[in-house]
Amino acid sequence: MATALEPGWLKVLGPELEKPYMKELKSFLLEEKQKGFTVYPKGSDIFNAFNHTPFDQVKVVILGQDPYHGPGQAHGLSFSVQKGITVPPSLKNMYKELAAEFKDFKIPNHGNLTAWADQGVLLLNATLTVRAHEAGSHQNKGWENFTNHVIAELSAQRSGLVFLLWGRFAQQKESLIDTNKHHVLKAAHPSPFSAYNGFFGSNHFAKTNEILTQEGLSHIHWQIED
Repeated sequence: MATALEPGWLKVLGPELEKPYMKELKSFLLEEKQKGFTVYPKGSDIFNAFNHTPFDQVKVVILGQDPYHGPGQAHGLSFSVQKGITVPPSLKNMYKELAAEFKDFKIPNHGNLTAWADQGVLLLNATLTVRAHEAGSHQNKGWENFTNHVIAELSAQRSGLVFLLWGRFAQQKESLIDTNKHHVLKAAHPSPFSAYNGFFGSNHFAKTNEILTQEGLSHIHWQIED
């Protein structure tokens, strides 16, 4: 597990990385590889969300649950897959909602969301690794403690952030957020199983930009270039 972190995040998270549970998590990941299991994403991509979105530049947080568990998909950003990989169903629905909210939005031919991350959208999964082809296989190994700490530190040290909490799992994290100083937008998950229960028509992407404007911040350019 590579732990090279953007300096701002390292200052905030350095002590957490040294805690016993994180050392146990690192040992667990080494054991997985020693047993012959493939783990996604690759080690150098595990902390991609932090390195593309420095701590003091976070404006929006989109919380996912688990990395994708198929070959070539996960690269450390929630909901995002690498170019050349089929766009997953939840992200397809996010693109559909964007096209409904913004008349000039063109649905991209790939699912790499690095351009959002580079603008201040922290694409954070609750669990940062997964065993190949086994969804949820690295849950309850320590990652949730770490990412809960991330959310709590953002809440405590920053103000005016927009948290997009889609689905019941993400919405359980609201208790970590000071809603008096941050903005929380909640809707159904964009999964095909739930998107029609309130994700479509939520206008979360447009609302996010409206909030950022009110906060005196530049809006997110949601269009992903091909």
